[in-house]
Amino acid sequence: MTSTVSELIELLSLERLEDDLFRGQSRDIGTKYVFGGQVLGQALSAAQATMPEPRPAHSLHAYFLRAGNVDAPIVYEVDRTRDGGSFSVRRVTAIQHGKVIFFCAASFQETEAGAEHQPPMPQVPAPEDIRPPEPPPPEVLATLPSKVRRWLDRSGPFEFRQVHPRNDLEPARQPPFNHVWFRLSERVGDGAELHRALLAYASDFHLLGTATFPHGISYYQPNVQMASLDHALWFHRPFRADEWLLYAIDSPSAQGARGLARGQIFSRDGRLVASTAQEGMIRVVDAHGRASSTPGNAR
Repeated sequence: MTSTVSELIELLSLERLEDDLFRGQSRDIGTKYVFGGQVLGQALSAAQATMPEPRPAHSLHAYFLRAGNVDAPIVYEVDRTRDGGSFSVRRVTAIQHGKVIFFCAASFQETEAGAEHQPPMPQVPAPEDIRPPEPPPPEVLATLPSKVRRWLDRSGPFEFRQVHPRNDLEPARQPPFNHVWFRLSERVGDGAELHRALLAYASDFHLLGTATFPHGISYYQPNVQMASLDHALWFHRPFRADEWLLYAIDSPSAQGARGLARGQIFSRDGRLVASTAQEGMIRVVDAHGRASSTPGNAR
């Protein structure tokens, strides 16, 4: 197993301090603060560890309250809110330096049969027909801040193939739609809990960024401030995070320095396996740090 995949699995494998108290380490992947997907995956791992019987998670609703410090661990406190006949609910609070930085509620359900429907998967090229992304040329990387350099030049645990690649260093205006194939870069065990935590981690990639497409801005520009405010994730059908999944994302609205993005995640054979939604802050500032009301004109 490669170091990046084993590091991610270790990151999602929390240290149990008490029955309902866990500690997770943080990893610097080139973002300014703790990557939101890390906190999502670890919080779900903590909630899953308190389930008395095999009840798979079907939804998670989270709020990001404070930026996390990548140089410090995070403590997760789980509240066993309810264990009913078919459903269970867990509330998870993430604490760092004595302050709450994140909380979520996760719901679990015993597997049941019932009515089914779903939309068709978008018709897009297969992942093998899309060239893997390449990092910017060395001369371009050399001009970027160290954090951005590390992010763009890294080889992470997930492979991504964008159907319509975008140059985030020089972003053009385009409609707020995005299709991305992704998978863990190598095979891992069969545990469904691990694959759900891995998907929670990966679901934070590319989501909010889609809301910037119509405005010709991106996270990598020094005058653009972006941060996740909340995140919702629903699990619909079984899947493996180490097999190709299609992330179909759209952004219906941006307003008030916030953008909303929605995602549908399909397995390669067309099954809708999960859905996501996220709202985040998208603020463009001028040279004096003042917010601009017209993002596209403030570059």
